[in-house]
Amino acid sequence: MPWRGSAPGKLKTANAALVLCLNIDVDPPDIVKTNPCSVLESWVNPHTLPSHKALEAIGSNLQHQFEGLSLKIAYKPILDPSLEDLRRFCQTLRKQAKDDAVLFHYNGHGVPKPTSSGELWCFNRNYTQYIPVSIQEVQSWIGSPGVYIWDCSAAGNLLNNFNTFARRRDQEARAAHGEFPEGVHPFTDSLQLAACGPNEQLPSSPELPADVFTSCLTSPIDIALRYFIMMNQLPNGISMDMVMQLPGDLKDRRTPLGELNWIFTAITDTIAWTTFPREIFVKLYRSDLLIASLFRNFLLAERVMKNYHCTPLTEPRLPPTNTHPLWDTWDLAVDACLRQLPELLYQRPELKGGNLTKLGITPEMIGKPGKDPFRGLIKPPDAKPYVYVPNRFFADQLTAFEVWISRGGSALTKRGPMALPKDFSKRTADEIRSMRPKLDGINDQQHLVPRKPPDQLPIVLQVLLSQPHRLRALILLSQFVDLGPWAVHLVLTIGIFPYISKLLQAAGQDLRPVLIFIWARILAVDQTVQTDLFNSSGFKYFSTVLGLKNDDVLPNSSEHKAMCSFILAAVSRDFPHGQAACWAERVFDNCYERLEEPDFLLRQWTALCIAQIWSGNDEIKVYGVDHGTQDKLIRMLSDDSAEVRSAALYALGTFMGASGSADSTKPGGGGTGTMHQLEERVHFRMEVAVATGATLAIKDDASPMCRKELLVVISCLVKEWRGYFVVCAWLYWEEDRRWRAGVAANNSSTSYIYDDDMTNQAVAEWLDGFSDDEMLKEENRVLLSSFFTIFVVLLDLSVDPYVEVATLAQTIVDYIMALLLESPFTKLESSSLDKPPSLPRNSTFAPTTASSYGFTTSTLTSSSNFSDRTKVQSSSIHPPHSTTAVIAPPSPKIESTMNPFANPLKRTSSLANATSSFIKSLAFPSPTSEDGRSTPTITTPISGLPNTSQPYHYQQEYIDLTRAPPPNLNFAVYESPYTVPPPTSMNLLSTFDADPQQPQQRTYDFQPYHVMEALMEEDMERLRARRKSGMYPKRNHPHQNHHRHHGTNTISSPSNSTFSRDSGDSCGSGGGSGTSGVILGLGTGAGFRDVLPLRSTFYDWCCEYFKEPQMRQTEADEPGSMQYNYQIWRNARNEQVVNETREQAQNAEFCRWDRPVATIQTGGYPLTMIFHAFDQQMVVANESDMISVYDWSTRKRLSQWCNGNPRGTSITSMHIINQDVGGIVVVGSSEGIVRLYRNFDPVLEQGPVQTVTAFRALNEVVPMRQGAGVVLDWKQSAGVLVVGGDSRSIKVWDAQTETQGLDLDTSSESPVTAIVSDMDDSQTFAASFGDGMVKIFDRRIEEEDSIVRTFSDHASWVQNVCWHPKQGLQLLSASLDGQVKLWDMRGPPLPITTWNIQPQGLSAFDTHPMTGVFATSSAISPGSWRAQKIAVNSLNQREPLSSFHTQTGLNFAPLKTLPSRYIPRLCSLRFHPKEMLYGLGQPDGTIRIMGCKFLQPDFD
Repeated sequence: MPWRGSAPGKLKTANAALVLCLNIDVDPPDIVKTNPCSVLESWVNPHTLPSHKALEAIGSNLQHQFEGLSLKIAYKPILDPSLEDLRRFCQTLRKQAKDDAVLFHYNGHGVPKPTSSGELWCFNRNYTQYIPVSIQEVQSWIGSPGVYIWDCSAAGNLLNNFNTFARRRDQEARAAHGEFPEGVHPFTDSLQLAACGPNEQLPSSPELPADVFTSCLTSPIDIALRYFIMMNQLPNGISMDMVMQLPGDLKDRRTPLGELNWIFTAITDTIAWTTFPREIFVKLYRSDLLIASLFRNFLLAERVMKNYHCTPLTEPRLPPTNTHPLWDTWDLAVDACLRQLPELLYQRPELKGGNLTKLGITPEMIGKPGKDPFRGLIKPPDAKPYVYVPNRFFADQLTAFEVWISRGGSALTKRGPMALPKDFSKRTADEIRSMRPKLDGINDQQHLVPRKPPDQLPIVLQVLLSQPHRLRALILLSQFVDLGPWAVHLVLTIGIFPYISKLLQAAGQDLRPVLIFIWARILAVDQTVQTDLFNSSGFKYFSTVLGLKNDDVLPNSSEHKAMCSFILAAVSRDFPHGQAACWAERVFDNCYERLEEPDFLLRQWTALCIAQIWSGNDEIKVYGVDHGTQDKLIRMLSDDSAEVRSAALYALGTFMGASGSADSTKPGGGGTGTMHQLEERVHFRMEVAVATGATLAIKDDASPMCRKELLVVISCLVKEWRGYFVVCAWLYWEEDRRWRAGVAANNSSTSYIYDDDMTNQAVAEWLDGFSDDEMLKEENRVLLSSFFTIFVVLLDLSVDPYVEVATLAQTIVDYIMALLLESPFTKLESSSLDKPPSLPRNSTFAPTTASSYGFTTSTLTSSSNFSDRTKVQSSSIHPPHSTTAVIAPPSPKIESTMNPFANPLKRTSSLANATSSFIKSLAFPSPTSEDGRSTPTITTPISGLPNTSQPYHYQQEYIDLTRAPPPNLNFAVYESPYTVPPPTSMNLLSTFDADPQQPQQRTYDFQPYHVMEALMEEDMERLRARRKSGMYPKRNHPHQNHHRHHGTNTISSPSNSTFSRDSGDSCGSGGGSGTSGVILGLGTGAGFRDVLPLRSTFYDWCCEYFKEPQMRQTEADEPGSMQYNYQIWRNARNEQVVNETREQAQNAEFCRWDRPVATIQTGGYPLTMIFHAFDQQMVVANESDMISVYDWSTRKRLSQWCNGNPRGTSITSMHIINQDVGGIVVVGSSEGIVRLYRNFDPVLEQGPVQTVTAFRALNEVVPMRQGAGVVLDWKQSAGVLVVGGDSRSIKVWDAQTETQGLDLDTSSESPVTAIVSDMDDSQTFAASFGDGMVKIFDRRIEEEDSIVRTFSDHASWVQNVCWHPKQGLQLLSASLDGQVKLWDMRGPPLPITTWNIQPQGLSAFDTHPMTGVFATSSAISPGSWRAQKIAVNSLNQREPLSSFHTQTGLNFAPLKTLPSRYIPRLCSLRFHPKEMLYGLGQPDGTIRIMGCKFLQPDFD
């Protein structure tokens, strides 16, 4: 980090040569002095002492002046040296300094001016001649690096020639070595300070010392006060001699002199900060104390000497600062101090007795009449002692800083003088992005950058040294760093770190909150400070706060303890010393005790802190297990906060061996470590129990974040127990193949022997190997069931609707499959792994659970107490009636070079399909990557545009309509287990295409249970090796191949082998007698990449919280921001719409509803549509998976995207939520998935359409001949999503917690066709069913008793149900037979009113939410298909308000099959939520928007 002072070019001074060439009493020949002229050298008058004494006094004083700048440096005065002495002293100093810098100070007031060729002068030994010394020689003596001060006339000659010679030397060094030698500083990096230009002479004013330049550099306050007196007239007769008696100590900031020195330091620091480039500032002012003081004081020298027509020079060249506005502030501070000088001098003891000679004033002048030069200095004896009034400089500067922050410090501005400097903004692209607030659209602000930082920032740093102002300064500083990472970088660059570190030793409790806040921001931006916190024991400050039992001593205790947890987690990350130190300070215990705190942020960060403390640390993991930490984390998986659940999973992931490191070269692994306190089998069961518990708790979680973290935990188990997963994959493969072949349980197959019960027999024989120990058998049966449960969940997650989850799961599944294809199972005589997948005989039905393969009744899951845990619903694994459930063997096309798992639409969780796709990846790997990583690239241009390949990203011209929109942040990358195509993959493909008559590869005479035993035993050997070694063997970098040779009988460690070793062909016949020690592995796995365990990005994502502003409102809530103004406008517009439509609704019940408003043509059947309540937009879905958004007022399509549901399924329900602020489209499709999309309105310039989230809302979809798919209802006031459909239950999802709240039994075998929640704050909702039932549910009652009313008067499928728009306890329903019924919940279960509006059959029905009007459309049938009847009725009368026919646009009678088997209609009808409008979707793709005429209908 540049702010640390270790950047290239920074110097550290080791010693100094103070060269004085004065030759007192002898003037040089080229200097003509004025009379009077300046005579003081180092504040010594050389003419008051003998010449040799004066020279020594001057040298001693000069040394003391430099020591006032830095005491850590050895200063060597070199007085009037000869050439030989100068050379000797310089070479000695360079030798002593080693690689550090040497300061060379040259005072040439007693020798001729330097020549234009770069020669300075010294003496011969007899002082009879001036000897020229070339600056090139000085360079050779001093070497590099060096700091040079040239205090003589024409000093610019030395500076310019030094640069010329330095460049020449550096060029020669590069030419000799090819590049500059490492560790050697270039001569051009040397620093120089010159008193004047090449043709200028030093000032000789008698008011100033002769060495005014050196005096400015070494005693700036003396010169600054003298200069102020010379330039300003002060009252009270204050003279120069009085000013020189200013009381105080430079080091004591409480005294007047010390306060002035403090103010001077702050002002010069600020001038440099605001004027110089950041790199120059850090190099000069934040690397070395002496260099910083010299260049800080140089600013004063420039101000003083330019007033005397001298221009001091530096190298590097610096912009002029003599006219900076802060010099006026300095003059004001001096003026305020000197005005108190007479009173201050009166307090001095030596003056009370009348001894005024110290002032330099002649005593006899005081008594003269009429003259009192002190004006009040002599006060009455009874006067009170004068108390010095501290300067208001720092208080005023803090006020200015506070005004900058409170008046738009976080605002953005255009690039210019008021913007952040460009040289700083070039740090990184990420830094620039972090400077901008995270906007959700409205406008494009990419051209805006943060404002120019306040000038007072260095002054705030100095204020931290003051006890009275410290708390206020820290509060302002915390508000500043809260602006973002760019602000943190600024305060670190300015040099705050040493000060803020020392404050951790302060005992004041009032500083705790602000210090914790600032340190959290620093660690979020720069984690490298963890070393500093450890070395200084500063982390104990935060561990103490975290362990506080009394929350009253700390305001907002939970939030600040969460920050402490984050700080301690950052100290532990990637830092074993930090882990051990935190453990010793009981941080682990304190976090454990706070895992159940009410504040979710504290629960989240204590879990993450535990994750980092035990990450890769076996000893701490043992301690955690002894205290049951893993069990407590598993209980946290039912937390209401998705962030807390994810944090608990992250902690379980690092416990299981996942990497918590920020270093990508540390892949993790090693499981839970040694666990030496546990028995081997107990250790095994614990790891399986942790993964199984997490899987069962999270597999149906609505949060993709939680599901991703679950996959990390599972990947750790797969890594360590891969043999068990290979066995589960083989069992699933064989049962899946048997189902696909349509082989009945009592029918033998000719395809392979033992096809009927091979898997069950293998499991039974494997269990028989445990002799008569029933408890051991049961234990192993449960363990295998747990692995199989996790494997089925993995398959389900590999087709997860959220692309990141699916990508990670595909990586794990394909790793297991790769091992399966190389496993000894392929050598079985009865193996089907070498046969291509076959089509199932009956593709309309699929096993709905894992038990459908016979495992429930078999020996695998016969345990009664475990059967419930293994019933993993997998209707998504085989979608009913899905043609995508079968993928034929791939043909070598150009698309085959793509990643076969990149498109989730082509993925199913059928192992046969996955394997066929995986084989394709082996034969045709992606050519774009050599390490197995590939980025999805889809080529689907819009019709009429050129077919050009492009990476998947949003473009206006090219839109991928074959895939669902990606999420906002998609970091997941698929990783193939193969680096290069292995030769076995081609053999496998050739086997698939081989002639059945040709001889096949050799098989081995061993049984499946032998292979199971071998693989499982190898897993146990891996565990034993881990427990024995105490440390998991180091693995290669993921990009490095660790090949294992075929036929090799030596493996370095069981932990490194992929399979057990093959002992040769002798293991075939009778080689395995059922013992667990059989060795059947192939010892292969050449080319396998170490892709597991997966890496989690959750911790880094959580750290972003501490980089975002917390003390101010969000951009949308900030008055005056564009988002705020836009939302204010939306609110006013929405209120206007509500008021207007409320008035219209009163008359709409009596008007005709046949006014044409708009006609829109769309593709496909518009079977599902929804209107936006406030924007003139409608969302339309066709019969498959395309969603379009139209502006119905302009008849233009705004956006279009693919939903991503599998072929053969449909979008069956849609809602727009959060419509007050724009809206999110919620889409439910018939496979049980709910997806949420945003950015569908391009007018707002929010970017491309994005997937907000996606989850499986119904995980128990029942296959039906005529289903309803997924039916949704959203209750905005409660944030609740009610989901039903082709299921025997209705699930209530909480959007706030992203969890399933209720699971209500429908008590019906028919699908739910519609759901509608009560419009009030009631907890009831109504649901209609395919068998004609309408039921009322109450969410407050127990789940099994939640049905409070049932209406059963309908005789056919109920198409829709709606609440009465005005009577809250009444509802309407319509069935396909054309009847519309009105029900009252308070009366008997009989309809109040029945309308038989569509006697030929009803297609669609809807009710307007604001007025008593409902509409129906007639069914389209082979007997009535040219036109469709539309009827709009009022609830207050029998006769329709409007009844008309519209043309369907069909050219022939419709077939018996519907466009979607989940939607029993060919058209759609939907009312606008507010406007007096409704939309009609017709079979030819036409959408008609009809409205109310607001005229009284004619009933004649």
